[in-house]
Amino acid sequence: MKLLVVEDDRLLNNTLCYNLSAAGYAVDSAMTKATATHLCEKQDYDLMILDINLPDGNGFDFCREIKERRSDTAVIFLTANDMESDMLRGFELGADDYVTKPFPISVFQKKVAALITRIQKQTGGDCYSDGNLSINFSETTATLAGELITFTAMEYRLLRVFVKNPNNVLTRQVLLERLWDIDGNFVDEHALTAAVSRIRNKIEINGRQYIKTVYGMGYMWVGGLQK
Repeated sequence: MKLLVVEDDRLLNNTLCYNLSAAGYAVDSAMTKATATHLCEKQDYDLMILDINLPDGNGFDFCREIKERRSDTAVIFLTANDMESDMLRGFELGADDYVTKPFPISVFQKKVAALITRIQKQTGGDCYSDGNLSINFSETTATLAGELITFTAMEYRLLRVFVKNPNNVLTRQVLLERLWDIDGNFVDEHALTAAVSRIRNKIEINGRQYIKTVYGMGYMWVGGLQK
């Protein structure tokens, strides 16, 4: 799960990012609407923690823009304002929850965990989607820009390793160990290189990059960044 924290209070932003990262989520941080917009142009997020009052705009407008771009992005609003009218406006824009400052971090983490569990159930759990590439690992089906795309069994296994470890460098040795299946079918380095190349040829179109080569180390899943 990829999360974006948009909060202009540096201490609160750092606290949220630290605790969410410690809980195992991949977290990006922004302190302004402009920075958040720039991040969203490069990366889709499953959940946004969004402050309403930002120095260069407001969270309501940003939420509307994000929902127009990717309607299934979940949003939790953060605000010091507990006015009912603001809460109703947030929910009307598609927010999933509304948290009034100050709040206990432990309670906030429970809210995030419950929301992410709900998202995973709605998407079938063992799936990946960034709005362009969608993969259902349970059913071994995939689409790219709405068109069906086929992968071999090994390519599905490799893709699953990548998408479960976004923005982490995976060495060739780690990938080879993950691809060595329960029946003891060995995957050598040549087969790994060929599989990565085939996957790239299938999904890296229209200027998108999914797999980055980290020279001398291995590969990194970067999730459809525009080149």
